[in-house]
Formats: sequence, structure tokens, C-alpha cells
Amino acid sequence: MKPSEAILTEQEKEIGLGWHPKRVLLILLIFSIVMMFAAFTSGYIVRRDEGNWREFSLPASLLFNTLVIALSSAAMQWAFYSAKHDEIKRVNLGLLLTLALGVVFLFGQVHSWGDLVAGRTFFGGADANPSGSFVYVLMGVHAFHLITGLVFVAVVLKRSLGYQVHSRAMLSIGNATLYWHFLGGLWLYLYSFLLLNH
Repeated sequence: MKPSEAILTEQEKEIGLGWHPKRVLLILLIFSIVMMFAAFTSGYIVRRDEGNWREFSLPASLLFNTLVIALSSAAMQWAFYSAKHDEIKRVNLGLLLTLALGVVFLFGQVHSWGDLVAGRTFFGGADANPSGSFVYVLMGVHAFHLITGLVFVAVVLKRSLGYQVHSRAMLSIGNATLYWHFLGGLWLYLYSFLLLNH
């Protein structure tokens, strides 16, 4: 065993194995979110086949939002890569970009909801149809989880500004990167699902 290996802390050993308790909790959280959205999309298909289903065009702004979240995922990966190479300024910049693009995505979703309303697609009320209600639920629940992701990234940025994120302390940024990529992938799935089922 090399001397450098002998001085690794228990936390760093657990990170190397990939079984740190925080990582396990995150994976369980991701699994539960996957199951929830699987139930939503299954319900969407079942309800659509029952009839009384209003077809409408998805707002073009959703494509812009999809590009924004893809860019945010790239920024997060850049921050993670920079942390592995102890480039702290780039870590901070990557995390700031991720936060900014995440906020742009959320505002873009609000704009898309406005487009839906302008097209007379409502969540509830006398003029509502289940097709529109499902779209609002899918977008809204994803937006809620994205807000939790923004909080997660902001916490990591605070740690990074305090020089607590680097090549020997990758757990927090590793978990944040995993969660953020999951949220991006989840949106890509939802957007593709809606495109294919409209």
C-alpha cells in the first residue's frame, strides 16, 4: 500500500467504492421519482384511450427549454470535470452557469404554461380537458424537482466557494451532478413522450 493510500479518510474510501450512504439515498430518491413519473405517463396513455381527449399542439417554447436544460447539464459536467482536476475557479463558474440555466429553464416553463393558456389549454375548471391537465402535472412536478436540484447545486457552490470541493472531496459535486443529469434526462424523456403521444 502506498503512503498516500494509507492516509485516505473513511469518507474518501467510501466515495471510491461508490457506496457512500448519501449516494445510496440519492439513488433511492431517483428510483422513487422514476416510479412516480412512470405512473404518470402510464396513466396518461390509459386515460387517453378512454376517449374525451382533446388534442392540441405543444408550445414551441418547450424545444427552447429542452435545449437550455441540455446546456445546463453540460455546464454541470464541466464543473464536475474541473473539480477532479482541482480547477476551482472553473468549478465555481460551471456551477453558476448551471444555476443560471436552471432558472432560465424554469422561467421558460412558466412561459410555456402561458402559451398553453393562450391556446385555451387549462389545468382545471369548466374548460379543462384531461389531456391538458396531464401536461401541466408532468411539467409542474418536474419543475418542483428541478427546484430541489437548484437548491442542491447552490449548496455545492457554497461549499466550492469555501474550497471544500476538489479532487479529494468529490462526494457533494458527484451527487449533485448525478441528480442534475437525471433531471435533464427526465425532462428529455417527458418531452419526447409528449411529442410522440400528441
